[in-house]
Amino acid sequence: MKKNILKIQNLYANINDTTILKGVNLSVNAGEIHAIMGPNGSGKSTLAKVIAGHPLYKVTQGSVKLNGVDITYSEPEERANKGIFLAFQYPVEIPGVNNIDFLRLAYNEKMKKENKPLLDPLVFFNLITEKAQTIGMNTQFLTRNVNEGFSGGEKKRNEILQMALLNNELSILDETDSGLDIDALKSISKSINSFLDSNKAIVLITHYQRLLDYIVPDFVHIMQEGQIIHTGNADLAKKLEKNGYQNILN
Repeated sequence: MKKNILKIQNLYANINDTTILKGVNLSVNAGEIHAIMGPNGSGKSTLAKVIAGHPLYKVTQGSVKLNGVDITYSEPEERANKGIFLAFQYPVEIPGVNNIDFLRLAYNEKMKKENKPLLDPLVFFNLITEKAQTIGMNTQFLTRNVNEGFSGGEKKRNEILQMALLNNELSILDETDSGLDIDALKSISKSINSFLDSNKAIVLITHYQRLLDYIVPDFVHIMQEGQIIHTGNADLAKKLEKNGYQNILN
C-alpha cells in the first residue's frame, strides 16, 4: 500500500473576503505525479499557495494533511520543514541577496530541523555545483543575486535547483512550463523526472498538454470554480488539448 503524503478534504479558502476554493478534495500518494489543469481563474494557483501556507489566503473550512499530520493552519516555514516545496509561477528577484548564500541558508535551515550537520561555504559550494551541473544550469548563476537579471527559463531552472537541493517529499510546481522554449522545457522536464522516486510526490499545475508530453502524470485533475470536478489519467490532458475544456466539462 502506498504511503499517503498529501490529503486535502473539503477545503475552502478566500482572499480579501472573496472565496476562491470551494470544497477541494485531493489525495496524493508517494511515487505519484498529479497534474492540475483548468481554465484561468479556476483556483489552481490558489490551491498551490494554500497548501504552502501563503499568509494572504484564509482557510475557512476543511483540512490539509501532510503525512497524516494536520497542517491546515501551520506557518509556511513549518510546512517547508515538514516536507513541502513550492516552485512559483513567477519567481521573484531578490536584489542584494547572493544566490548561493540564499541556497546555503535554506539548506542548512532544513538540516538544522533534521538534526543533521550544517555545511560550511566550501563544502556547500561543492554540493550545489554538482546539483547545478546535474540539471544543466550554468554555475555562474550561483554567484549572482537571486533571480536578478535571469531570463524566464533561468528563473525556472533556479527553482528546480532549489527543489533538487532541498529534496522535499512533496513538490508543487506552479506553471513551471510557462515562458520556456522547447529546449528548456525538455531539460527541466528531464530534471523533474529524475527527481521523483517512490518516497516523493509531485503536483504539477499547468495550462498546457506540452509539459505532460515530457512528464507523464498518473492522474490529471480538472479544476473549475474552486473545485476539482473531474479526474482521469494522462489521456485526459490530450483530450483537453484537442477538444478544450467545454467539451470535457459539459
